[in-house]
Amino acid sequence: MEWVAGLLFLSVIVILLAGFPVAFTLGGTALIFAGIGILTGTFSGALLSSLPNRMFGLMTNQTLVAVPLFVFMGVTLQRARIAEELLETLSALFGSLRGGLGISVTLVGMLLAASTGIVGATVVTMGLLSLPTMLRRGYSPEISTGIICASGTLGQIIPPSIILVMLGDVMTSAYQQAQIEMGIYSARTVSVGDLFAGALIPGLLLVGLYVAYLMLVAHFRPAMMPPHEPGPDDKVGFLQVMHALVPPLGLILAVLGSILFGLATPTEAAGVGGMGALLIAVLRRQLSLERLQEIMRSTLRISSMVFMILISASIFSLVFRGYGGDDGVRAVLDSLPGGVVGAVMVVMLVMFLLGFVLDFIEITFIVVPIVGPVLLGMGLDPVWLGIMIAINLQTSFLTPPFGFALFYLRGVAPPEIKTAQIYRGVMPFVAIQLFALILIAIFPELVTWLPDKIYGP
Repeated sequence: MEWVAGLLFLSVIVILLAGFPVAFTLGGTALIFAGIGILTGTFSGALLSSLPNRMFGLMTNQTLVAVPLFVFMGVTLQRARIAEELLETLSALFGSLRGGLGISVTLVGMLLAASTGIVGATVVTMGLLSLPTMLRRGYSPEISTGIICASGTLGQIIPPSIILVMLGDVMTSAYQQAQIEMGIYSARTVSVGDLFAGALIPGLLLVGLYVAYLMLVAHFRPAMMPPHEPGPDDKVGFLQVMHALVPPLGLILAVLGSILFGLATPTEAAGVGGMGALLIAVLRRQLSLERLQEIMRSTLRISSMVFMILISASIFSLVFRGYGGDDGVRAVLDSLPGGVVGAVMVVMLVMFLLGFVLDFIEITFIVVPIVGPVLLGMGLDPVWLGIMIAINLQTSFLTPPFGFALFYLRGVAPPEIKTAQIYRGVMPFVAIQLFALILIAIFPELVTWLPDKIYGP
């Protein structure tokens, strides 16, 4: 009955494209297929009896508790005008250099991405704050929109990121399942800390490649990124720079460092991050009762969306496996030419295309549990595979004509910015992303070296 599992997957994609909510589409479609299967005798209703245990397992999963805490941290820093102060300070600091403003926007995008981990929020915030300034200083619309979209998607890969937290939980289950199917019952585990450590070098590599590209453009095509003549109001002192940089950077380093060095679990570190963000907002007098209520409502909305999708994805995964979908996927990947390399390339291509129509959260909870155990059963490193998936989807979210980051920026960009200009602006960054993906595929040590050094092989 593997063809029914394939039909279930295609039905979910079609219904999502029709605009129905993701959380209800996944669970609802799966239950309809399960009901039809029970009536026709092709699906065992006993499988559904495990749903309560699955729901309870999600509720008691300590790793997933970090999700609302990291969301709270990101939303608080966003509402406390951290990004605005960072952008003003770094722009004044580097603005007189060739490409200085563009580099400043990239660095702020990196810090904001690390603190929020939400692509849409970062792109919209950077679009509202930095796009008018860049255009006013003579930057071309193409380079301006490209920088904002590219730096906004860094939230996919720069730790600490809620996306890596969710991917880490899914990869843990997939890795354990793959080892059990290989007859390894004392299964090794992969943690969120492993993914954070694995993502650090690739993330910084991407930022470095972005900055190098901007410096080349500023040097060879100065009309696209003209230097800014600083005025008396543009001068910043050492204390002003420290005031803007130290609190958010210190908070991010404290959260990430406590995880990497084993001082705290991701959930405990997320709690520290949430409290630290709250203290920063209080000390900067950016936290009123009304703003705190906004922060809590926003955190609740985002967290509820994530967990509703997670619950529905759990139902979908159960029904998909009940129809033998995992066996069908394994048979298809095993039959591909090129062995492991061919299987990885096909999976990456499928995920890249799905990234045009599905969000990272949906792909993480729908696709990764299906293909993850099969690929990991072929001997792939789980941390390397997780980072490859993250960067691949980050590239998908940048790629015209359907990249999510492009739609987010289009929604806040001035009317005089044409969609074609946004598309042209992101293409060099898409090429950089693909180059980084190829580098990591050829040199997996870029991902695996740091986790091995910290946690051992």
